[in-house]
Amino acid sequence: MTIEDKLRALAGAGAGWVMWLLVGLSVLVIAIAIERAIVLFLASDDVHALRRNLTSALGRGDLVAARGLVVASRSIEAQVLAAGLGALPRGAAAVEERLASEAQLTRLAMERRLALLGTIGSNAPFVGLLGTVIGIIRAFHALDASGGQVSTALMAEIGEALTATAVGLFVALPAVALFNFFQRQIAGRVSRAEALGREMLSFVKDERRSLATEEAV
Repeated sequence: MTIEDKLRALAGAGAGWVMWLLVGLSVLVIAIAIERAIVLFLASDDVHALRRNLTSALGRGDLVAARGLVVASRSIEAQVLAAGLGALPRGAAAVEERLASEAQLTRLAMERRLALLGTIGSNAPFVGLLGTVIGIIRAFHALDASGGQVSTALMAEIGEALTATAVGLFVALPAVALFNFFQRQIAGRVSRAEALGREMLSFVKDERRSLATEEAV
């Protein structure tokens, strides 16, 4: 059997398998969205209160209280700050590098499985288009078999072909919207973590500068 015969046999099988594939992709999109939403929800906290309390503790020079605040918080912002405070004995430069490293690792953890979501959103219309092409091929075969007479079976084939494209778009649009939503949420939270890290770093540098001045005197 040649490749042309195999492709004709695939077209002859109809677009039903394409529809089931799109249904499976839609279920996968929903599963990823729910899982990522749960992860982001569990890693959230009152960041404004955290910043206020952390600024107060660092302003007093109470590093123990500052570390307790970030350890007690479940937010990803606090996770980044805790990594920076852990590197405090090695100096301000080490704190800065540790903050940057933890922020990148946190972003990667939050973006897990989002690439699959984006891939589905980008390619689901093409999967639907494949079903449309298969349906059109079957419609032409039905038209040829009927001697050019338009029949109910022919209209059904055309309707199935158009339905595949519609389902592909129906799967793609929510997937793209969810992908963009999660990307914005993650980017915003990582940016807040980096901003809080820089604010904390400014206190750390001032504290070390004050200690160096006192030792020089």
